[in-house]
Amino acid sequence: MKTVFLLIAFFSVTAMAPAQKQQTFIGKNHLALKNDLMTPEALWAMGRISTFTPSPDGKNAIYGVTYYSVPQNKSHAVLYAFDIATQKSHMLTKDTKSENAPTYINGGKQILYLSAKSGSNQLWCMDVDGSNRKQVTQLDDDVEDYLLSPDEKKIIIIRQIDTYASIDKKYDDLQQASGMVINDMNYKHWDRFVTTIPHPFLADFSTEGITNIKDILNGEPYECPMLPFGGTEQLGWSPDSKTIAYTCRKKTGVKYASSTDSDIYLYDIASGKTTNICKPANYVTPETDDTKSYEHQSVNNQKEDCNVGYDTNPAFSPDGKLIAWLSMERDGYESDRNRLCIYNIATGKKTYVTESFESGVDTYCWGSDSKTLYFTGVWHGTAMVYTTNLKGNVKKLTDGYYDYSISALAQDGKSLYVKRHSMSQADEVYQLTLKDNKITQLTYENKYFYDNLTFGKVEERWITTVDNKKELAWVIYPPHFNPKKKYPALLFCEGGPQSPVSQFWSFRWNFQIMAANGYIIIAPNRRGLPGFGMEWLEEISGDYAGLCMKDYLCAIDDIAKEPYVDENRLGCVGASFGGYSVYWLAGHHEKRFKVFIAHDGIFNFHQQWGETEEMWFPNWDLGGAPWNNKDNNAYSDSPHLSVDKWDTPILCIHGMKDYRILNSQGESAFVEARMRGIPAQLLLLPDENHWVLKPQNGILWQRTFFNWLDKWLKK
Repeated sequence: MKTVFLLIAFFSVTAMAPAQKQQTFIGKNHLALKNDLMTPEALWAMGRISTFTPSPDGKNAIYGVTYYSVPQNKSHAVLYAFDIATQKSHMLTKDTKSENAPTYINGGKQILYLSAKSGSNQLWCMDVDGSNRKQVTQLDDDVEDYLLSPDEKKIIIIRQIDTYASIDKKYDDLQQASGMVINDMNYKHWDRFVTTIPHPFLADFSTEGITNIKDILNGEPYECPMLPFGGTEQLGWSPDSKTIAYTCRKKTGVKYASSTDSDIYLYDIASGKTTNICKPANYVTPETDDTKSYEHQSVNNQKEDCNVGYDTNPAFSPDGKLIAWLSMERDGYESDRNRLCIYNIATGKKTYVTESFESGVDTYCWGSDSKTLYFTGVWHGTAMVYTTNLKGNVKKLTDGYYDYSISALAQDGKSLYVKRHSMSQADEVYQLTLKDNKITQLTYENKYFYDNLTFGKVEERWITTVDNKKELAWVIYPPHFNPKKKYPALLFCEGGPQSPVSQFWSFRWNFQIMAANGYIIIAPNRRGLPGFGMEWLEEISGDYAGLCMKDYLCAIDDIAKEPYVDENRLGCVGASFGGYSVYWLAGHHEKRFKVFIAHDGIFNFHQQWGETEEMWFPNWDLGGAPWNNKDNNAYSDSPHLSVDKWDTPILCIHGMKDYRILNSQGESAFVEARMRGIPAQLLLLPDENHWVLKPQNGILWQRTFFNWLDKWLKK
């Protein structure tokens, strides 16, 4: 999967410091550590592994790592060659420009990759030892990503095309006018105004260049891959190189902003014909009232298997007879369960082979026999590797306090290459032997830091909720924990709103750095999170302030009973939905907490409905527009309505390029806190989106975060 390469390219472009006369190579960083405790500088010095691709003969592999420079305030993606037998690696990267997206070609004798060495992102090739580097494409614009056909004769390249679906074209006689005339929704998305969209272009390929370039969505105003995170995992080649499967949500404007209904299309290269394999030919999309919850129903095909939610990430079986993809059942429900769908090309029949797994599928791949699939998914706070056959018999292959994702199937079909992380380790590559489920670590990218830093213990804790159910929470203890001492504690509120609190490793919301600063952290899998069945997952929809908030309070009350927790020094932190949770709890915590921190949180639901760019979120979770839901609890429980009960210091953090939750939300919360005389601080990040991607902003974020906590929780 290549989503990560788009993100790496994004980091490389957006994290650039002002131009320097001479660029310095950014590589592996053995930061001098002052002691054995994690610091923000140590976090940013760690390498971040991307994909791992085995060679055709199975003897070698190539993988990518991204390094960051805080002084230069930018990143650099590099490539490593890896000998599987000896587990030795060496760096192939030679240039100060990022090199990524590697693919073996010519029987494994060469590597195709992306580089911006020429000034724009283009395809290059080199021998496997890094020699004989040659530029393959010399296009006027960037190649954002690519997917080579199995026979290596054709290639799909991802490029941006101009779009004026929502924003009018600039007037020729007003070249310096910065104004935009906006006619429809989807004029902004994630962190940018939508003036271009990605399209897949098909071309004939050789290492001498590409020819006969053709936009396979020519004339269509739809994005492929889908923004903002889609990569070439949303496209797939048939084994005979004659057909392309691609993901697309063929909607614009209000329908695009309100619907999650994407489909899988087959593009026949010889005829140029495109077929939608998710919906029958006579399917009719019903008209909807755009001011209400956007709901699809199959009009002409009530008995047909016709999903109207997300259908993404197609992959042909090795024998070319079947296509798998990830499928959500309901439209407008972005967090619906991802099921693994199998489509028989000859009969058109669909089968869902993960129905017995009561959670969603994250990553997957085909087995070499075309009868087996391997996938990862979250259950009870960990993401494990599973297998299923075409009859839907699911079996778990891994165990432990980890999160796994699948990188590739070994060439002999006898093992999987997977990435694994936990709350105590960033991603490393492992080999999973399928015969005996043996796990072997292959990469040791950040061994230096693990050898020289002390991490806190991570422990699972099951808590009884107000309705007598069991809630899993992770507790992270400070390094060198002494049970005879009393520690301040933090309640971590998850975002999503339906993202798992699994064994994730974050380079910002990092539990080990919180623990290293002397805090006990409790991170509950409250109502609304996957991995505990559909009832638990969906109890949050339309009821943000209900049981999920009671789950949070149960968790902090439970840990506060421990003799090593100072119940008078409790804090509450979170981002996105977690930021909303902080704002809501600030008005309902009944003196539990002494400090709050909210990052990119929703403060005012009425405001949010008209500000966000993806309308399915408020339509599904809040029940639609405020004027159609005047008695809806979601709006009556908006955090801004309980500011009169705020009594606790609060730090508000917000990215000013966050178009999902605008910075007006954080600024409003800060202003209203200050007007009430409550100690408050506001950290605005003008060039960051819903995340914090630039190294120096990341360091500033951590320093501000801990300075605020320490001010109110440490004597």
